[in-house]
Amino acid sequence: MRAILAEPEVARWWAPRGADGAVDGLFEEGEDVYAIVVGGAVVGAIEYDEQNEPDYRRAGIDIFLDAAHQGRGLGNDAIRTMARHLFEVRGHHRLTIDPAIANERAIRAYARVGFRPVGIMRAYERGAEGKWHDALLMDLLPGDLTAEVK
Repeated sequence: MRAILAEPEVARWWAPRGADGAVDGLFEEGEDVYAIVVGGAVVGAIEYDEQNEPDYRRAGIDIFLDAAHQGRGLGNDAIRTMARHLFEVRGHHRLTIDPAIANERAIRAYARVGFRPVGIMRAYERGAEGKWHDALLMDLLPGDLTAEVK
């Protein structure tokens, strides 16, 4: 995962201060991380964190894929699979994702799965250059989840 997070196309969004810190952050307490494997090779990861209070029951998702496997529908498949698990097995009623507003490719991919824009979170995260950047909060309810595209 460290090598994937060091790829410029991935590091731009996931590891602006280096792959080592990003890998350490993946395994913080309270987050579940799953490798995305193709042909026996790890090509990315998807993670979630949960709010388990009965009146809130929501989860947040995050995902990355190596550059060679982007644009092939693998991310959409992983997100749909994770969404079904979080809705059907973990009992959540709402999922969120929060891509950088400049990450238009990711935003389009999440929309294809059924995520809808909620609003802009201003000055949400700090980039490698030290400036704060906006993010787009998106959410997904069970009825919003799109069918797989064949």
